[in-house]
Amino acid sequence: MKWLLRTFLAVLVLAIAGIAWWLSAQHHPALPAATTTEAKLQDPALVARGAYLATLGDCAACHTAQGGKPYAGGRALPTPFGDVPAPNLTPDDATGLGQWSFDAFWRALHEGVGRDGRALYPAFPYTSYTRVSRDDAFALFAYLKSLPPMRSETAAPSLRFPYDLKASLATWRTLYFRPGEFVPDPKQSAEWNRGAYLVQGLGHCNECHVTRDNLGGLPREGEALTGGQIPAQNWYAPDLSTRAHGGLEGWSTDDIVSLLKTGQSGKGAAFGPMADVVMQSTQHLREDDLRAIATYLRSLPPRPAPASGESPLDTTALLTRGGKLYEQQCAGCHGKDGEGVNGIYPPLAGNGSVTEPTGINAIRVVLLGGFAPSTASHPRPYSMPPFAQQLSDADVAAVVSYIRDAWNNGAPAVMERDVATYRHTPVD
Repeated sequence: MKWLLRTFLAVLVLAIAGIAWWLSAQHHPALPAATTTEAKLQDPALVARGAYLATLGDCAACHTAQGGKPYAGGRALPTPFGDVPAPNLTPDDATGLGQWSFDAFWRALHEGVGRDGRALYPAFPYTSYTRVSRDDAFALFAYLKSLPPMRSETAAPSLRFPYDLKASLATWRTLYFRPGEFVPDPKQSAEWNRGAYLVQGLGHCNECHVTRDNLGGLPREGEALTGGQIPAQNWYAPDLSTRAHGGLEGWSTDDIVSLLKTGQSGKGAAFGPMADVVMQSTQHLREDDLRAIATYLRSLPPRPAPASGESPLDTTALLTRGGKLYEQQCAGCHGKDGEGVNGIYPPLAGNGSVTEPTGINAIRVVLLGGFAPSTASHPRPYSMPPFAQQLSDADVAAVVSYIRDAWNNGAPAVMERDVATYRHTPVD
C-alpha cells in the first residue's frame, strides 16, 4: 500500500507540474529562434543602425588598407613609437571577428582587451570607445558580422624598445586609461548630451584634437579638445572651442554643420586628415546629429589668451617679402585682406588653422596644396594648387609668416628650417 501511495503521489506531482508548465506556456510562450543572439545580429534594422555607427566612428578609415577590401585591415597606423597594424574586422573565422562573441567585442571597446585577454595598444582608440553604450556596441557588432568574410592576416606591431614590452603597455594603461560608459549630464539638454556622447565616444575627436605628452598620453578631461599636433602625421588638429581664443572662435552652429556636411563653411575648409574624415564619415551623418555635435562644441569653455610678447627676431624684412609674395600668388583667390570667397576659397583672416601654434598647417598647405573633400553636397570643390616647385623654403617661410601676422591674426613667424622639415614629410 505504501508503494502504491508513493506512486500515486509522484504521478500527482508530475501531473501538477505538467499543468503548471502548460498554463505558464499559455501566458509566456517559448521565445522564437529569432530572439537568440545570433538571430538578433541578423535583424536588418539593427545592422543598418550599426552601419551608421560604423560610419560615424570612421572605422573603415583605419581598418582598410590602401586599395584593400573595406574593413579587412592591413593598414599600418603610424605612432611616434612605431607602427601598429589595424586588424581585420570582417567575420572571417581565422583572421577576423568570425569567432568573436559580442562579450569579447564589448570588452575590446570598453576595456581595451582583446579576445585572447591581452591588452590592446591604444592606437585603437578605446580611450574614447569606452564611452560607447552597450546597445550601440551591439549594433556595431551586428553590422561587422554582416560583412563578407575576408581572409586577411594582421601583421605584428613594429614598436621600438621599450614600447614593445607588456610592462610598458600596462604602465601606460595605469597612467592614462579609465574605462567607463558615457553618463548624460542632467543639467544639459538632450541635444547637448547627444553631441557630447558622439564627440567623446565613437567620434573619438579628442584622439587628434589634443596635445599628448611624451608617452602618448591624453590629458585629463578638463583639457579635452584644446588642439594638438597629430602624432606621426605632422598636421595640427585645431582647438575646437568657439569662444574667446578658441580655434573655432566666432563659428556658429551653421558654420560647424556646414563644414562637417560639405567640407566648406564661411569660416574655413576641411583639409589634410580632416578632409578624409568629412568625406568618409561626417558628410553621411544625420542633420540632428551634426547639430548635436555643434551644440556640444559651442559649449566648450573659452581658452586662455596666447602668451604675448615681441619676438626676439626682427621680422620686418621677412613680413615685407611675404606681403609681396601674397599679393602676387594668393590675393587673387583669398582676397587682399584675407577675406576669401564664401563657399569657394576659405578666409585666412581669423582662421584657426592659420594661427594655430605651430604653423604646420599653413606651411604644408602652401607646399602641398589645399584639397577640400568631395562630398554629396559639394561634389566639385575648388582646390589650392601646390607651390612646392615654385617657392623656395625662404619664400614659403615669408608668405606663411605674413599670413599668420596680417589682419590681426597675430601669430608668430615660422622659420625657413621649419619649411625644410615639412617639405619632405610624407603625405600619408
